[in-house]
Amino acid sequence: MATFKRFTNSLWFDTRAEEAANFYVGIFKNSSVGRIAHYTEAGKEIHGKEPGSVLTVEFELDGHRFLALNGGPIFKFNEAISFVVNCKDQEEIDYYWDKLKEGGDPKAQQCGWLKDKFGVSWQVSPIAIEEMAVDPDKEKVNRMMAALMQMKKLDLAELEKAFNGK
Repeated sequence: MATFKRFTNSLWFDTRAEEAANFYVGIFKNSSVGRIAHYTEAGKEIHGKEPGSVLTVEFELDGHRFLALNGGPIFKFNEAISFVVNCKDQEEIDYYWDKLKEGGDPKAQQCGWLKDKFGVSWQVSPIAIEEMAVDPDKEKVNRMMAALMQMKKLDLAELEKAFNGK
């Protein structure tokens, strides 16, 4: 995983970086855990971590590179940042929703958002919604958006019905 990529998403965990990387890699196809760096004696008075404990974990999810950092309890995830999982069909929506939600916040957020067991926010969404949302027929878009706003896990068939006025 040492090939150059312009952008890498960095996720700050307290102590569960390796667990999170393995969890995500187990969900997404074409994914892998890469290099793992460990804390050393240097800087221990600042970071407070035991030498040899995991510092960072590189991992890739379907070609998208991430870096998980065990940085301590200073920062927490919130909904201002999320990862969108674009899905081809309802089967994919159901799969990713169920897997990512496992052990996470039991209160699903609206419009396809969920929070996983590490506190990371995800949006599990059909790619068809992108085309529906920019359709020039504003009535179609309005009906679809009205249906969308009532959903937690997205139901593609219901969104399409609303869009088509059925």
